[in-house]
Amino acid sequence: MRRYELLVGGQWVPSRSGETEEVLSPYDGTVVGVVPTGGLDDVDPALSAAERGAATWRGTPAHERMRILLRAAELADERTADIARIISAENGKTITEATVEAGRSGDLIRLSAFEGTQLYGDTLPLDANKGTGLDKIGFTVRQPVGVVVAITPFNFPGLLVLHKIAPALAAGNAVVLKPARNTPLTAFALAACFVDAGLPEGVLSVLTGPGGALGDALVSDPRVRKVSFTGSTGVGERITARAGVKHLSLELGASCPVVIMPDADVELASSAVAAGGFANAGQVCISVQRVITHPRVNGDFLDALVPKVKAIRVGDPASPDTTMGTVISTSEAERIERSISAAADAGARILTGGERSGSVVEPTVVADVDPSSPFSQDELFGPAVAVSTAEDWESAIAQANGTAFGLAAGIFTSDVAGAVRAIREIDAGNIHINWTPLWRADLMPYGGLKGSGIGKEGPRSAVAEMTEEKTIVLHGRPW
Repeated sequence: MRRYELLVGGQWVPSRSGETEEVLSPYDGTVVGVVPTGGLDDVDPALSAAERGAATWRGTPAHERMRILLRAAELADERTADIARIISAENGKTITEATVEAGRSGDLIRLSAFEGTQLYGDTLPLDANKGTGLDKIGFTVRQPVGVVVAITPFNFPGLLVLHKIAPALAAGNAVVLKPARNTPLTAFALAACFVDAGLPEGVLSVLTGPGGALGDALVSDPRVRKVSFTGSTGVGERITARAGVKHLSLELGASCPVVIMPDADVELASSAVAAGGFANAGQVCISVQRVITHPRVNGDFLDALVPKVKAIRVGDPASPDTTMGTVISTSEAERIERSISAAADAGARILTGGERSGSVVEPTVVADVDPSSPFSQDELFGPAVAVSTAEDWESAIAQANGTAFGLAAGIFTSDVAGAVRAIREIDAGNIHINWTPLWRADLMPYGGLKGSGIGKEGPRSAVAEMTEEKTIVLHGRPW
């Protein structure tokens, strides 16, 4: 069992209070690490270091920043197996899923490093404006925002950390990272890659501890110019109320729909939903939560889906034979179990699953779900799929749009005209044709509409959001 320290401005130090807390395996409750319990006394040193680091890093040429980030990517590649073991141990996802997540780290850092060197501006055709001739030249330049606070969730403790800190660092910012309290070890392991690669002092800090107190102090501090948060809509609203005048990127809740029309490939759709609804035990923002089928294919779809879901093997996340691990805690498992039971009490049918043992919830398919019920409307964040029906494109699109969220959606159809209509009319930040929402290339723009948040991730989009644009006008004399 390893003991960790806080990272404050590139230095590994204990918390000011000296207090520590254990990080427990959600599978069997064993202690997988001991971390400092950061408090308010740790916030100012981290932000003061970040101010100094931001000035240094902003003055570092982009090619030098890229060199350091590329070395960090090499270290992440070399440490993939260790990082994967940490992810699985503290998060409860299978070692197979954890290895895939850890294995994407180096490439994500490299993508970000490249984008950080590409801060192009625009020339401005000022002479197109009446009253202005050829005596002026206008253009735009981008510069880093300065100090970025990144707050990350437990479900992808590696990738979601890197989707924030790698673009922020690549763009020339200093970062203070607050990882989820129950999965801080992965954040420390990834931060070590950047420190060991030669990141200057002050540029990166990692604080662990209570999210409410630390989060409020970090996001409200005027030295912070950008907050990037992934988590629940409720916490996103809290951050918005406390942040003040600064840049915000908020990746929030979801209840992602998949529409299956009568001309769909039912075998493809059922296989995709069986994968897209239960990866990481359903604890994915873009997990399939709602399936909206046409009545003509509803029975065939369920007949194809249920055996595939029954074949999912739950158990010890460390075993390569396990295909679905635990949810993050027993209390979360109990909440999910109650949600499934409430749906059944309201008239829905549990076709498979629904049982819980500790933090393991059996993969569940629930049919005949009322689209207006909490089981469809609220974010479940667990291994269960709700199936409802819709008679036509109009009602299917209305049902897809019928929640407060708009992160992602999937459509299964061979009708090109219908697919185009769905693309135009479904209010979601990411729409997949003939696949589920559970697909993401790290380079693509990623973010939601409505209650699912504001801003975009993906290295190019994130780098743009981690910078500020200035307009420059050179004034000559008329000739």
